[in-house]
Amino acid sequence: QVQLEESGGELVQAGGSLRLSCAASGRTLGNYVMGWFRQAPGKEREFAAAINWSSGITYYADSVKGRFTISRDNAKNTVYLQINSLKPEDTAVYYCAARIVGKIASPSLKGSYSFWGQGTQVTVSS
Repeated sequence: QVQLEESGGELVQAGGSLRLSCAASGRTLGNYVMGWFRQAPGKEREFAAAINWSSGITYYADSVKGRFTISRDNAKNTVYLQINSLKPEDTAVYYCAARIVGKIASPSLKGSYSFWGQGTQVTVSS
């Protein structure tokens, strides 16, 4: 089992930046892919970014490339999502997720993840 806890969400003005954190416990993450997803009110949960913990290879949704950066800290067993140039349409609950390395499914597929955090709210005011 992997327990995930997100933090860092808050109310920010458009154009600002945030760094979300996801602290993992229960396992070392060397065999995991970590993902960030988001869910806006009334919409499906969508993929934002993912990182292969051991290789550091990253994946991004086209809609966030250039503004979102995913990274990890091995010592802290924590994955981060840096969001720059925030827009009102970035308003959503942001979820951290984990899945075992080696699955054939794309890391953008939310159904391929086994473990999820509770989410952290990001609200961007215009």
